[in-house]
Amino acid sequence: MDTPIRRVVRAPLSESREKPHATAKSSSAAASKKQIPPDQTNAENFYYIKQMNSKTPMVIVLKDGETLHGIIEWYDKGSLKVNRDGDPNLLVYKSSIKYMYKDEDEED
Repeated sequence: MDTPIRRVVRAPLSESREKPHATAKSSSAAASKKQIPPDQTNAENFYYIKQMNSKTPMVIVLKDGETLHGIIEWYDKGSLKVNRDGDPNLLVYKSSIKYMYKDEDEED
């Protein structure tokens, strides 16, 4: 009893890649959606580094209304170290800062 030789016939790989599959359609639909922007733009880091390198006098206004005058010595993810003339240096939590700006009085 001779059994006939069976051959597997397949399409060439290049043809199978060109034809879209059901999963490829769903992934292309996901790619066409608007992508989420990155969590960090590094603008904050750039600003702190610029002010630290130039030793710019800053005014830091806290959420309770208190203002601090000094130079930013260093920063990390959650805080700033502010050097002040004639007053003790401070470690200020970023969460307590309302806003900050360059001290115009010190630059003259």
